[in-house]
Amino acid sequence: MTNAVLALEDGTVFEGRSFGSIGSTVGEVIFNTSISGYQEIISDPSYAKQIVTLTHPQIGNVGVNSDDVEANQIFASALVVKTLPKKFSNWRSTSSLNQFLINSHTLGIYDIDTRKLTKLIRTKGAQNGCVMAGDGIDRDDAVRQARKFEGLKNMDLAKVVSTKEEYAWTEGLIDLDQGNMQPSLIFDRPFVVVAFDYGIKHNILRMLAERNCQVKVVPAETRADQLDQKIDGVFLSNGPGDPEPCTYAIETIRELMKWRIPIFGICLGHQLLGLASGARTIKMKFGHHGANHPVRNLETGEIMITSQNHGFAVEEKSLPDNLIVTHTSLFDGTIQGLRHAKYPCFSFQGHPEASPGPHDCGYLFDHFIELMQVRRRSK
Repeated sequence: MTNAVLALEDGTVFEGRSFGSIGSTVGEVIFNTSISGYQEIISDPSYAKQIVTLTHPQIGNVGVNSDDVEANQIFASALVVKTLPKKFSNWRSTSSLNQFLINSHTLGIYDIDTRKLTKLIRTKGAQNGCVMAGDGIDRDDAVRQARKFEGLKNMDLAKVVSTKEEYAWTEGLIDLDQGNMQPSLIFDRPFVVVAFDYGIKHNILRMLAERNCQVKVVPAETRADQLDQKIDGVFLSNGPGDPEPCTYAIETIRELMKWRIPIFGICLGHQLLGLASGARTIKMKFGHHGANHPVRNLETGEIMITSQNHGFAVEEKSLPDNLIVTHTSLFDGTIQGLRHAKYPCFSFQGHPEASPGPHDCGYLFDHFIELMQVRRRSK
């Protein structure tokens, strides 16, 4: 392990020790309050161009494994933790977190005051930062690099992290003969779902496949006229960056809404559905990142504990008459769910697929299936 620094745009410099790769990287510094699931967090493409700080004091205890990755590569700029255990132990583990970052060419820094860093972000907002590790560290240069980073506002990252070629997802497909599915969700043949990859997580695809969906994953820039109108539904995935520059996605969603087929969006997909319907989005002070965020279902009054990861939100005062708010955050009142008044489209800002986090709002996937059932029966 060698020396490392984390420099922020406001001039604050944290000194620590490096793990993972050596070098320098820049990104928006955010914090995540999840107690577990560090492997799923660091492999979530939604963290592209972000330096992820984990507030739980010990990270790396259970190592890593091949099952808990949410994408085929790490897009996060770097990982920041308080304590990195020298040993890891878990019956599923195959390697250490340190080796995982090395294999992914990702920088890490530990032995810094993550509590102080988190309080700074909560006070001043998300900061642009630079992690520098190795010999000859230049603190002043690290600050300069942090200040030079343009930030996520107006940055289109969905097409950067997206798949370049469409593919079929088969992991988790159900076997109707074995009856391993809720009876209310079983239909005579699978639902054909197109999933737009703006930074999609593997567990989303598993949850669709487990609900009798044949999922075709397509690149972020896929146009509506490139799709077969015989599909049963469309899924709009999570992803990184600012939603407003994703004009290609917004226009495609507008066209797909005219098909009157069920559309389900989460995270970035939620924001894009809002934009396609006429709303606007805003950059949040420090966003929502964690697995313990309370959300109220306005239609039932139910309180759910949810997994969250976003730095932008749909602006409530910009909502057109065709959008109905279905869920709100109990932390700050921001919009967490939307439903279209005219089309069978709905969205959720949090992560109903979790990984990591609770599964309180997993029923939203079931609602997507129900909408496709209704449409199929009406034909």
